[in-house]
Amino acid sequence: MPRFDDAVAVDAPPEEVWKLLYDPTRFPEWWTGLERVEDVSQDGFTLYPEGYPDFPMPQKLETRRAGRHAVVSCLVSNLRFEWLLEEQDGGTRVSVQVDIPEEEAQRLDDQRAAISRSLANLARVASTA
Repeated sequence: MPRFDDAVAVDAPPEEVWKLLYDPTRFPEWWTGLERVEDVSQDGFTLYPEGYPDFPMPQKLETRRAGRHAVVSCLVSNLRFEWLLEEQDGGTRVSVQVDIPEEEAQRLDDQRAAISRSLANLARVASTA
């Protein structure tokens, strides 16, 4: 299974960054490629990718405030994004591990680029909150 990790230092306290990670309605503010989020429940949500307004993609969301840990699992493509926040030098280190199933391996480079942009967006949004 293809996998990659990425991380960014954010000039904001972990609580501010956490607000962006545990609330899927905030994902389109920073997560590259997401147009909108609907049908948010305690267990998940439905996202609509940019450019595909009629292509709902249900997601499972697991969050643990203790440890500031969030996992988003796509129920269509089986991509898995595991986010972790750690306090660092007065700010926050945000790391993500992305697992891509073999049948989606051709998306590795695109996902790596999108996550890199998303981390930069997340840092910018959290820093200005």
